[in-house]
Amino acid sequence: MIRARSSVGLVASALILAACQTAGRTAYEAPLRQGELLDPPAAAQPQQAARTAEADFGLIDADTIAHDGRYFRISDLNPGERPSAETLEAGLWQSMDRVEQQARTSGNRVDDPELNAYLTEVACRVAGPHCSDVRVYVMRVPAFNATMAPNGMMQVWTGLLLRTRNEAQLAAVLGHEVGHFLRQHSAQRMKSAIEASNFLAFFSVATGGWGGLAGIFAQGQLLAFNRDHEREADGYGLLLMNRSGYDPREASLTWKNLIRERDANPEKDERDPFLATHPAPEERTEVLGELGMAVASKMPTTEKGRDRFLEIMLPRRAAWLRDELNLRSFHTSNELFDILLEDDPNPAEILFFKGELHRLRNDEDDAQMALDFYGEALNAAGSAPSYLHRSKGLVHNRRGDHAAAKESFEAYLEASPNASDRLIVEDMIERLATS
Repeated sequence: MIRARSSVGLVASALILAACQTAGRTAYEAPLRQGELLDPPAAAQPQQAARTAEADFGLIDADTIAHDGRYFRISDLNPGERPSAETLEAGLWQSMDRVEQQARTSGNRVDDPELNAYLTEVACRVAGPHCSDVRVYVMRVPAFNATMAPNGMMQVWTGLLLRTRNEAQLAAVLGHEVGHFLRQHSAQRMKSAIEASNFLAFFSVATGGWGGLAGIFAQGQLLAFNRDHEREADGYGLLLMNRSGYDPREASLTWKNLIRERDANPEKDERDPFLATHPAPEERTEVLGELGMAVASKMPTTEKGRDRFLEIMLPRRAAWLRDELNLRSFHTSNELFDILLEDDPNPAEILFFKGELHRLRNDEDDAQMALDFYGEALNAAGSAPSYLHRSKGLVHNRRGDHAAAKESFEAYLEASPNASDRLIVEDMIERLATS
């Protein structure tokens, strides 16, 4: 019996692996082939196999292929369309309408008209005729993420804005989320979960209680299904950013930098649940890099939009950098700061936050390193925040150098005469003068 179960388990694993391998890269490429940015597969048989695999994953409708002969269809959703009231999708949309009402008044929503208007403009540019269906909410969360609900509610986290370097990279992410909306991935996933649950119940009864094996198989199918939705949405990101005039070669660069952040953390968890439902960052970097080059060679678009992007982001960035430090993930934050320093127009601000990182960590030698970075920030291009002097004073005071601490606190009040903590700092200066 044990050997029989093991054999069935190997078969189940093989089926899952085969499905993933067949539909994996195809899912990235399908939107680009439909958009005529990639040539169709040369051999008819592999093409048919890919179509069959995609139909199995719910990525395409076999009837659509037979009906119009197209390799893929760009959207199952017409602009302004909502699902019929009697459908499963309608219930999902209604639930997300309630979630959206909560998001509007959420405490971590960024109520910044200029920032929201800019992100809505970029989202509309990639969404095209579906612009009126998409609503963007900026959420103050220090992590790289954006989400798309089936009713068109898009959330963009400030940690993502901190990590994209130009408008083209931002457009790739927003185009990815629009792809989820156009293909109704949330509804597809819900249907798949229901079908997997039904399969699990049937399999457990039919096999006399091999529920564990059925669960493994069903879970494997769901994870593969989710990963291929992410791949397909990545393909949409390339397609939509290209149609909007953005350089598709920028799409892979964000993932390359995220890998650098992850690898800088000696305590990184390879069992990150994000990786269970998403393709590995290495895969996305490689495939998006190759496809971005292929698309750019066929239909050149070179706009990066860096100046517009920085005009909006730089005045708001300090708060997001502070949120990043509050995570106390010092290795990854330090790597992020180094990435930003490679091409940043305001290195003084980044150098200040590198100093803050060492001040907050407060390990051996961190105090001197903090002071060194504060000094670099004062001499670097751009502008360091005025509260740099307050931080210098705190470090000097911690080291027992009261004269230097007093001098730094006085410099802070001179640079910020209306500082909200002025009375507290004046009291500290008075105490240091008499110590």
